Amino acid sequence: MSKLAVIAFGGNALLRSKQKGTYKEQIDNVTATCKSLLNFVKQGYNIVIGHGNGPQVGNVMLQHEAGKKVFDLEVMPMDFCVSETQGSIGYLIEQGLRNVFANENIRRNVVTLVTSVVVDKNDPMFSNPTKPVGPYYEKEEADAYAKATGAIFKEDPKGNGWRKVVASPKPLKITNVDIVESLAKQGNIVVTVGGGGIPVVVENGFFQGVEAVIDKDLASALTASQIGADEFYILTDVPKVYINFKKENEQALDLITVAQAKQYLAEGHFTEGSMAPKVRAAIYYIEHGGTECIITEAGQLENPSCGTRIVK
Repeated sequence: MSKLAVIAFGGNALLRSKQKGTYKEQIDNVTATCKSLLNFVKQGYNIVIGHGNGPQVGNVMLQHEAGKKVFDLEVMPMDFCVSETQGSIGYLIEQGLRNVFANENIRRNVVTLVTSVVVDKNDPMFSNPTKPVGPYYEKEEADAYAKATGAIFKEDPKGNGWRKVVASPKPLKITNVDIVESLAKQGNIVVTVGGGGIPVVVENGFFQGVEAVIDKDLASALTASQIGADEFYILTDVPKVYINFKKENEQALDLITVAQAKQYLAEGHFTEGSMAPKVRAAIYYIEHGGTECIITEAGQLENPSCGTRIVK
């Protein structure tokens, strides 16, 4: 039987540092990342792809804000913005893969599922939102938006201004996960849980979107666990995980256990908003039925010993 791999695309799969986020930049970046998956495809892997959406959802929020100012259009909520970027980024990934396959005379179907992810309405993160989203504002403008909309704004620690912050609750259930598994095991490449999934809560059987952002690596880890993936890859912008990163005693990690990963997390080697969420996602996957997670840069995937391997 074919192996099943879940691969979480990092932000640089779509947008590189100092790029503006033009269509051409994004499709070129996506296509380059898709080329790195050729070895998996040629080896007959079944593949599920997750992806981030940070810069893209920020741009969507800017577009909505401009529409509000110029045409008095309604500003859409966070769950709606995530759904928009799931569709647009899924389209880019589908196009990138199909063009790569055309060059290699490969015939594989690629399908994007706009995916909701259920969270707990009582998740403690809702009472302490910390995830910055959207554009920066001057304090006076942020205060005015907060008063008008009830949104919470916090000052950027780097002094860039004030940004809206939302909760980042723990993902509990991937909707249509059985369909994701079925499609993948039939040989279709499935793009799902984009941007961590559309955040929803369920009350009395009814779904309701919420103002939140779900960590895409953790949502991909949950997907990998729930579909019984054989391998889980988290793609980022460095070839390996490091301790003492960018210090004189920097050390690349080749193979570590879950216990070692937890120790390094506790010692503060991995920063929030960067490597820490990826390591936590790897731990979650392994502790929920997985065997190993590989964290690496997309261009390294052709090397069988690439990246940092986290194992039981």
